[in-house]
Amino acid sequence: MIELKNVSKWYGPVQVLTNCSTTIQRGEVVVVCGPSGSGKSTLIKTINALEPFQQGEIFVDGVAVHGKDTNLPQLRSRVGMVFQHFELFPHLSVTENLTMAQVKVLGRSAEEARAHGLKYLERVGLMAHKDKFPGQLSGGQQQRVAIARALSMDPIVMLFDEPTSALDPEMVGEVLDVMVDLAHEGMTMMCVTHEMGFARKVSSRVIFMDVGGKILEDCSKDEFFNHPENRQPRTKEFLNKILQH
Repeated sequence: MIELKNVSKWYGPVQVLTNCSTTIQRGEVVVVCGPSGSGKSTLIKTINALEPFQQGEIFVDGVAVHGKDTNLPQLRSRVGMVFQHFELFPHLSVTENLTMAQVKVLGRSAEEARAHGLKYLERVGLMAHKDKFPGQLSGGQQQRVAIARALSMDPIVMLFDEPTSALDPEMVGEVLDVMVDLAHEGMTMMCVTHEMGFARKVSSRVIFMDVGGKILEDCSKDEFFNHPENRQPRTKEFLNKILQH
């Protein structure tokens, strides 16, 4: 579903991704973790061309993200993206947030888009809030609306960029519950997160990145969490710090 081949990126003289390669199969849930500044969010944003990259190749369902002739709006409509800070339109109601891209990008009628959007709003448990504005919702509710908005585009893959890091601790669970349900339904997902409990529960694989945007580990969750003796020294250090509490 997703293939990265030797992807590298620089901000001026600073290299933020270094020869990143991985393949994600249909239905896999891959968690990307690592210390701050290791390029995790940058990596995930290259997959739907929100971040340009200078070297390498990325394919999503066979489409070359780096191709000069690639229709990026069409590609992005098939790749759901959920951001750290929700990115809802504050001046639009929840229902309008769910329907606008469907109408403008997919060409659905207003009625069709509304019905489709509300189906996913129901699914994330927020139908009662359909006429509210984002500012009237809690952070956890806003993030669930953002997930419903992404799903209403019928994506083939979902990308999550630290979807719970801006939330109060009490709200993290309600967002993770939605993501767990998606994973169990077979949605292909790539998730940048510090939620190691989620990684242990749901992921099929874990990618660990370190400073300079290098992928140090790309292995099954069992290998990552249960066989530290096979991990790189930097990974062991990271795991020791986060798993001892």
